[in-house]
Amino acid sequence: MTRREFLGRATTLGLSVAAAYQMGGLGSPARADPAIADGGTLRIQQNVKPLKDPRSYDWSELANQTRGFLEYLVEYQADGTFRGMLLDRWQVNEDATSYLLHVRPGVEWNTGEPFTAQDVAHNIARWCDTGAVGNSMAGRFAGLIDPETGQARAGAITVIDDHTVTLSLSQPDIAIIANMSDYPAAIMHESYDGGDPFAHGIGTGPFRPVSLNVGQSCILERNPDHRWWGSAVFGGPWLDRVEFIDLGTNPSGWLAAAEGGKIDLLYETVGDFIDAMDAIGWTRTRTETAATMVIRASQAARMVGTNPYTQVAVRRALALAVDNAICLELGYSGRGTLAANHHVSPIHPAYADIGPAPHDPAAARAQIEAAGLLGFEHELVTLDDEWQRNTGDAVAVQLRDAGLNVRRNILPGSAFWDSWRDFPFSATQWNHRPLDVQVLSLAYRSGAAWNETGFANAEFDRLLDEANRLADPDRRRGVMARLETILREEGVIIQPYWRALFNHHNGRLVNAEKHPSNEIHLYKIGFSA
Repeated sequence: MTRREFLGRATTLGLSVAAAYQMGGLGSPARADPAIADGGTLRIQQNVKPLKDPRSYDWSELANQTRGFLEYLVEYQADGTFRGMLLDRWQVNEDATSYLLHVRPGVEWNTGEPFTAQDVAHNIARWCDTGAVGNSMAGRFAGLIDPETGQARAGAITVIDDHTVTLSLSQPDIAIIANMSDYPAAIMHESYDGGDPFAHGIGTGPFRPVSLNVGQSCILERNPDHRWWGSAVFGGPWLDRVEFIDLGTNPSGWLAAAEGGKIDLLYETVGDFIDAMDAIGWTRTRTETAATMVIRASQAARMVGTNPYTQVAVRRALALAVDNAICLELGYSGRGTLAANHHVSPIHPAYADIGPAPHDPAAARAQIEAAGLLGFEHELVTLDDEWQRNTGDAVAVQLRDAGLNVRRNILPGSAFWDSWRDFPFSATQWNHRPLDVQVLSLAYRSGAAWNETGFANAEFDRLLDEANRLADPDRRRGVMARLETILREEGVIIQPYWRALFNHHNGRLVNAEKHPSNEIHLYKIGFSA
């Protein structure tokens, strides 16, 4: 078991971060640099998107825009650990069917009301609402949901006292704590009934919302009227004000803003601009992740005529035509690791090595010809940013080299994001997630809110349920091998590489390293003293 695997497993099952380090003989967790100045305005380059109900967030940027005042029960750390935030600690029984959640004492909403176990129960019940549009959290808490009502099952969520909640699952689920840390799991006040969280404004965090102009800026400021619980626990907040500044999707604009002193931090640095930011003297940070890009032919897409992507042979042929190593080199400048078309990373605890993805362009052409689709035009849609555009181009060229007819459609952010789930043949980026079972449940379980491939397979769902019962990665690995094999044999995705993620800052920041899940923890960041 690797260091990351041990820390992730130990903390998700209830061991504190400090205890996990001690038990593993790993010393002490890294301490934040104390030399941080109090005050200042942090200017972050990031796309600024329209907000909605957090349980339907589908981009990390949305959570970053509200993370200063909307907090989480659990926070995922870059070292693979899970740290209690609004939860102080938790215990999990042996088969992961019962969770005992202890609410952190002394937390208040910015209205002055105490934060209690009732607030925790209220939010978990909201997550269980399968009827809420775009609510991906429901798929993460299936063991609490009554399939007849589509709501939390009677007796599934029990408030014991002001600081204790129990969860009683109908089936084992090892990913509950990890899912509480994911970006759609922001904790809302009971008065919130949908809409823009910025307009609602109630949270437990140290900042307060000031203004949000989509495509331009999102501004937060330290809340002088709110006693933040975290100051006594973690220190901070250090900043007076945070400005997210939207500079579009062309990194040349980010570089110009950095050179002009108009920003302090990049959300993410990509492609050739990594070297360009190095060249102007900005500080680079890097993290290895299970973030990726998938090219998927949607089996559920509505198309004029018959959808060819319902045919296994067609989907497999598309994957056979593509050499993933070429995509990594041309699409991501080699700054990552090769993937194998099954969306389980070597970083994931129960990763099973089933060998590289097969590559056979001649066989791909023969299968497409046998299906009578050699003349069919595949329209491959990608976002117009450097690495996604370049990867899409690399895929398209290889498909054409195999004799297939491919048209490229490269869309600006607004047009792509509005319809990203609906394109018949497109590329989508996926965030790092700590556990293998998390991403498979979100992306490939039948009917899941984020299942963009249209894949529905009863055997896959059954095996995924089995994997969710097995906390021990060694026991889970055999099941994971079968899940990986199904995804590859069904030709569900072309998944060429795992991304190392980078950001840059102007050298004056502390605790601004790139997070593997694209999270920006504003309470940690400050300017060096």
